[in-house]
Amino acid sequence: MRTRLLRLLRRPWTAAVAAVALVVSVLVAMPASGAAAAACRVDYTVDAWAGGYSARVRVTNLGPAVNDWRLTWTYTGDQQVTSAWNATVTQTGASVLAVDAGWNGALATGGTAEFGVQGTWRSADPLPDDFALNGSSCGGDGGTPPTTPPPTTTPPTTTAPPTTPPPSAECGDAVICSDFEDQAGTEPSGDWRFTAPDCQGTGTVAVDSAVSHGGGRSLRVDGRAGYCNHAFVAHAANLSSVGPVLYVRMWVRHTTALPTSHVTFVSMPDSAQGGRALRVGGQNGALQWNRESDDATLPAQSPAGVALSRPLPTDGWRCLRFAVDTSAGHLDTWLGDEQVPGLHADGVPTQDVDQQWLARGGAPRPTALRLGWESYATGDDTLWFDDVAVGSAPIGC
Repeated sequence: MRTRLLRLLRRPWTAAVAAVALVVSVLVAMPASGAAAAACRVDYTVDAWAGGYSARVRVTNLGPAVNDWRLTWTYTGDQQVTSAWNATVTQTGASVLAVDAGWNGALATGGTAEFGVQGTWRSADPLPDDFALNGSSCGGDGGTPPTTPPPTTTPPTTTAPPTTPPPSAECGDAVICSDFEDQAGTEPSGDWRFTAPDCQGTGTVAVDSAVSHGGGRSLRVDGRAGYCNHAFVAHAANLSSVGPVLYVRMWVRHTTALPTSHVTFVSMPDSAQGGRALRVGGQNGALQWNRESDDATLPAQSPAGVALSRPLPTDGWRCLRFAVDTSAGHLDTWLGDEQVPGLHADGVPTQDVDQQWLARGGAPRPTALRLGWESYATGDDTLWFDDVAVGSAPIGC
């Protein structure tokens, strides 16, 4: 006998984007006499928004140990995978094939592997079907689940709590805690001031009372392409003594997909680099860290490295969080509550991730926070920032 358990988890809908988390677990009960046991169990967790989605896939091997694995499934909508991390993922029509990344290929009986995919959809984004591990079915032939969440009056089925509770969205004793509601005019004032760190072009920064994440104001940046076209606002707080781990949380909204060329939208002067910047931005269409002094990147800009990062979705508010360990030099980055695998430096060099980053530099020591835009080739963008916080304790979304 085979059964499928489907759980629907709701997250808050904002005016800008409706994020729906759907979890499907393909579970198999004790097989009847003569029936084949399932080869695996799959937990497929997806965050969906208008026209796009990202999914975390966790596969558990229920059969004999394997030295490498291939997971297949079939999309029942018009989803199209655009990138992946911790696995090589290809798609032909509705059929998808995920192959281990090498380092995570060994799966003992009961062992698990986890990877992620990002993609697009046009008309429908139902959950996938027909999961199979190395050609053996994971079991379950249930119908296509609905793509819309259940009514708010219908409670969700029981879900397991996260292993670690997410940090509070409250600022607490954070050194920076700004929702820009204290900005009276259109030009940044008070603790926020316009700056062009190296040279100024046609980019502009303004206080926007028409678009905001919460409240009635946000910071708007009209970024322009071209080298030395810098437009930022810097906060007056000195971050030199914040730590030993410096935590940053901000809500970001932008209109144009990150380009192939290098861009920056968070710049932090770094005393470990003689005042040059520790930067958060994009390259090859995905989020990245960049060190101004030697142009080292996290992750490496190889296809495998870029696949471990994530695009910054457009036309919706996104919670971006990161942690900088100023003593050990570790870095961690989250989009919402999901850690981005390629934006992680843990002191142990990993090919395509932090090998180059660790080889070239030591622990950063940011001294200030700047938000804005600089492009080194092509790449106009309009961005908004809101609910910005920096402190010595984790700050959630």
